[in-house]
Amino acid sequence: MLKKVIVAVVAVLLSPAVLMAAEGAAALPNGEGVYTFLKAGLAIATGLGIGIAALGGALGQGRAAAAALEGIARNPEAAGKVMTPMIIALALIESLVIYSLVISFMLLGKI
Repeated sequence: MLKKVIVAVVAVLLSPAVLMAAEGAAALPNGEGVYTFLKAGLAIATGLGIGIAALGGALGQGRAAAAALEGIARNPEAAGKVMTPMIIALALIESLVIYSLVISFMLLGKI
């Protein structure tokens, strides 16, 4: 089961590169079908890419916050020392989701 999920995720992540490579085929006679396939594939890839990035970011932020709060609960005196690295880690995790959003906007510009 895990292998199937990994293969599916890799296929989704690699699909924008394959679809953008097919752009040259759209210049061929009767290439409208290929161009339509390119547009549809890019639209699906951007939607799935944002969904996967948001899911991964949410899982990462949840784990980071849970670990930080557990550390604070065990040692309340270290709350100040734990809070700052946690906020930095949450900002870095969120920046990865924002990068995914920027990339999806770039791909939407290709449609």
